[in-house]
Amino acid sequence: MVIDLLKNLFLEKASCFETTGSSAYPKRASTEALHEIFLKHASTNVNGEWYMNGSDFIRGFLGLFPNENFNESSVRLLAGIVDTSKDGLISFAEFQAFEGLLCVPDALYRTAFQLFDIKGKGVITFNEFSDVIQKTELNQRLPFDMDNEFIKLYFGNDKKRSMSYAEFSQFLHDFHEECGTQAFKKFDKDGTGFISVLDFQDIMISIKNHLLTKQVQDNLVGVAASGEGGSRVSFPFFMAFNSLLSNMELVKRVYLNASNGSHTQELTKDELLYQAQMMSQITPLEIDILFNLCHLIHQRGRVAYSDLQSIAPEQYHKQLSNRITEIHAVSSPEERSTFISVLENVYRFSLGAIAGATGAAAVYPIDLVKTRMQNQRIGSFIGEVMYKNSFDCFRKVVRHEGVLGLYRGMLPQMVGVSPEKALKLTTNDFVRDHLMDKDGNIPIWGEIVAGGCGGCAQVIFTNPLEIVKIRLQVAGEIASQAKVSALAVVKELGFFGLYKGARSCFLRDICFSAIYFPTYAHVKAALADENGYNQPYTLFLSGLCAGVPAASLVTPADVVKTRLQVAAREGQTSYNGMVDAFRKIYREEGFRAFWKGAGARVVRSSPQFGFTLITYELLQRYLYIDFGGTRPAGSEVTVPSSGAIVPQKSVANAEHIGGYQAAIPILTGIETKFGLSLPKFSMATIKQKNTQ
Repeated sequence: MVIDLLKNLFLEKASCFETTGSSAYPKRASTEALHEIFLKHASTNVNGEWYMNGSDFIRGFLGLFPNENFNESSVRLLAGIVDTSKDGLISFAEFQAFEGLLCVPDALYRTAFQLFDIKGKGVITFNEFSDVIQKTELNQRLPFDMDNEFIKLYFGNDKKRSMSYAEFSQFLHDFHEECGTQAFKKFDKDGTGFISVLDFQDIMISIKNHLLTKQVQDNLVGVAASGEGGSRVSFPFFMAFNSLLSNMELVKRVYLNASNGSHTQELTKDELLYQAQMMSQITPLEIDILFNLCHLIHQRGRVAYSDLQSIAPEQYHKQLSNRITEIHAVSSPEERSTFISVLENVYRFSLGAIAGATGAAAVYPIDLVKTRMQNQRIGSFIGEVMYKNSFDCFRKVVRHEGVLGLYRGMLPQMVGVSPEKALKLTTNDFVRDHLMDKDGNIPIWGEIVAGGCGGCAQVIFTNPLEIVKIRLQVAGEIASQAKVSALAVVKELGFFGLYKGARSCFLRDICFSAIYFPTYAHVKAALADENGYNQPYTLFLSGLCAGVPAASLVTPADVVKTRLQVAAREGQTSYNGMVDAFRKIYREEGFRAFWKGAGARVVRSSPQFGFTLITYELLQRYLYIDFGGTRPAGSEVTVPSSGAIVPQKSVANAEHIGGYQAAIPILTGIETKFGLSLPKFSMATIKQKNTQ
């Protein structure tokens, strides 16, 4: 069972590293590029050779500690990670070597090791460990007992033993638990095995603050009081609570196995507990604490993935596509105003217009073939059907009208399809946003309603567009017929004539969108990777798959709409409305006539919406503007901070190339994973703040 668990965890982490044609770890930067950047920040020249000092590297190159009253001791310690010669200067060779270290899988632990390796001997002594710990904010809040049994077990009774990298990495892991144990003992002065609820809160905020989200911190007293101790917290509860927070990524894996990969299913305590015992060593007490905490945060008796995210959100976001622009209209969702909401809809509408035009242009020849097949009627004055099948139609159009004949009527299509698709996409997104619950989940009926609203809104543009396009598309069927223009069709029909067949258009488009968008959302979720991320090809496949049922099931409405909108020629049946058209088509041509062009419709609609949706979502990734609202699901990869580190490229600093793309996330990880925060301001500033 343990082997299976390790195998699952390995596969999970491996999936985090998948990218398009490249490794998730940073690729080494070229020597020339690194040297150019190094020389830009190096300020010290010794015997004709340039060096960086600590401030050059930490403040100048990395951009950390930007304030003038920065803590010089912290800057020296962090710079010492790179300065392996420990002479106070960073050579280009050291700068390049650290860039290479940041590319290895265990870069977080190796960077932490070099932070403590003050003398650069390749081992950690007790004095080096003590020197660094005493400078951390953790030790300032609650001084660590350097003479206890834990320290002696690792460094020896005389504290003369040194630790290698592998040993020290385990020591750092165990050091977390020891800090908590020491804090508990200090508050448990009578040795009863209990501390007060408020003491528990003080310990968690003082030494375990890096594990606490705002929701957890706000409910510390409540969850502690819900335990068996009532107003007191037992040592088992204390250890279980800390173990739970430290292993939330494992809890998420347990949840996903219990929910068969669903991120929205709500699990009972028994369901999660059963899976936990099957997979891992998560205890019943930890499960009890988890459910009590989730109930306090979201007031429900079940656990969903969003609850786990509230307790331990993924910290590192891997951006797989280089954004052309990144604009933050608001710094937090709470700052959203009505004006910002309007801007967000304008932004979505603009991207939807581009996406709609792209999708329509890509499949227009198929749409022309579909229209001519649907308009083909028995009993025409020619005496026989013009086209045997869709392929025959395509071949004859090219032969008699040329390749450009495949694009008859595309101009009004392009003019109309942009606002039409933009309105459909924007309306669907708008309604989905308002039907989502506070955790970002939407019921299936909400998805259907949102899709139907999108289809309803688009008809305003669709009907005039369709009637002009269809009359132009069928104009080339008769060689002797005079050339027909879009303007002539509009003049002939008039305003109300442009909405002929609107009821069948409503029937088709509302049903299509009500089927398409929910199907697309669920297929996209099914094709997403372990981290919920969708590669571009899965977006396209989702659009294709969703288009098949949506396009095929509404073909009868599309056939009726086409018959109503095309001007009947001499000898052809004319129709007096949607019901009359249904009745006459069934009587004269049979049930199969309602499915004419179904194949061409599916072949056209599936790729069209595949191209449209992939363009729409990729535009939102590349032209990123954060309005504080929802983003397309599957647009970012999230990688847990307690797992392998996958770097996030610095958008703000183009100089962070190669391994240095991971520098800031890894230095941040030393704080968030190990709780080893270094003071950012000078001691004089800190003392001044404390006296105010």
